[in-house]
Amino acid sequence: MHTLICGSLAYDTIMVFKDRFKHHILPEQIHILNVAFLVPDMRREYGGCAGNIAYNLKLLEGAPLIMAAVGDDAGLYLTRLKQLGLAATHVRQVPGTYTAQAFITTDLDDNQITAFHPGAMNFSHQNQIGDARDTCDIGLGIVAPDGRDGMLQHAREFRELGIPFIFDPGQGLPMFSGEELFDFVRLADYCTVNDYEAKLLTERTGRSLEELAREVRALIVTLGGSGSRIYADGAMIDIPAVPAQELLDPTGCGDAYRAGLLYGIARGWDWEKTGRLAALMGSIKIAHRGGQNHKPTRAEIAERYRAAWGESLD
Repeated sequence: MHTLICGSLAYDTIMVFKDRFKHHILPEQIHILNVAFLVPDMRREYGGCAGNIAYNLKLLEGAPLIMAAVGDDAGLYLTRLKQLGLAATHVRQVPGTYTAQAFITTDLDDNQITAFHPGAMNFSHQNQIGDARDTCDIGLGIVAPDGRDGMLQHAREFRELGIPFIFDPGQGLPMFSGEELFDFVRLADYCTVNDYEAKLLTERTGRSLEELAREVRALIVTLGGSGSRIYADGAMIDIPAVPAQELLDPTGCGDAYRAGLLYGIARGWDWEKTGRLAALMGSIKIAHRGGQNHKPTRAEIAERYRAAWGESLD
């Protein structure tokens, strides 16, 4: 049984400015801003929420299936998916577009200036959940950050086809009105947000987390280094964070966490065990740069789960 992951595939170009932005951006001249930063260190990472989630679910030996839209420049990413054993059957290449990409400049204080080009993401609505279901068994899905129209459509299609799914608005949350967000929650079986997104979700919908949790089987809120909290069956379950071997790069930690959620849900685990695995996956990821450069085997993940929680993963 496959897990259908609807979301973005993207290239992340990350540059390091070996100084501080504040030394070059003068507040009194902000209205005529014209700056250039020398960035001798640069790297390009494979990213996007769908790519990151699928990568982590594959590490767990789950069965991810990506549904995304990419551009004319997607050759390297498509080759990578093949090398990882991730099918690109439902990755649509949209002629005349670029694959979504972020250009991130970081200074010595870890401040960031980011430019994001959505590119082919804007055509994600051309992908249909029914097409994926017609080719293989889909037992679970997730609507992760993607093009606006695609997210709206895929949520409706999951519900119409009776496929349980997670609503994961992420950085796409500001695109939607309060009414649209509440509709997403009512269509979904599960919803997951970070603490900032949780605040924005409650403000926009005018409903508390407890009220929103009653609309789904579970509402999951990640809290960074403070762990996560799962609202399910009228209860609130606190999941501690797993100490990381090194705090190197938070990019993609939320996606790694979501892969753990999907794995546990697909296997019918209780929420405490599911949350513990999700927390572990985030901890493993943060010790590596980029969203897809950590490479633990399934056996190594199981051993680290036992060490962290004192119980078997299986």
